[in-house]
Amino acid sequence: MEPIKFRDATEADLSKIVEIYNSTVASRMSTADTESVSVESRKKWFYEHGHTRPLWIAEDGNNNVVGWISFQSFYGRPAYNATVEISIYIDATHRGKGLGKKLLEHCIAAAPSLQIKTLIGFIFAHNEPSLRLFKNFGFEEWGNLPNIAILDNQERGLKILGKRVD
Repeated sequence: MEPIKFRDATEADLSKIVEIYNSTVASRMSTADTESVSVESRKKWFYEHGHTRPLWIAEDGNNNVVGWISFQSFYGRPAYNATVEISIYIDATHRGKGLGKKLLEHCIAAAPSLQIKTLIGFIFAHNEPSLRLFKNFGFEEWGNLPNIAILDNQERGLKILGKRVD
């Protein structure tokens, strides 16, 4: 796999971020959204990111956006400031090529410099590729919420995977 560069997202990236996100909705594997979202609806979310809760763009050697990753505060209370939820989304043309490993490696490596001690992923129980990816990096199952989502009239569970990085 070619080298991947990471940079902070800018508002100019928001349409590509939304495009990549929306490309996952139909699969019912990565998001509980059942319809595409708009750029406008994601602006508040975008501006909630910053230095300690980054939103990174992943680019290939030709400066093409191939994915994005973000840290979001967990549960919104000060006692949890050292814990973040990871989101990883990959452009459809780059899925299944090992890019998820590079994005997750970047998250794990960056966490300590941001005073983050715990990384959490919320992953659908039927999303076996993502569960495998996280477990290969030492994430453990910390929670199982069976049948809490309904996608296309089918109940789906949610796994909570966690990893200490301090």
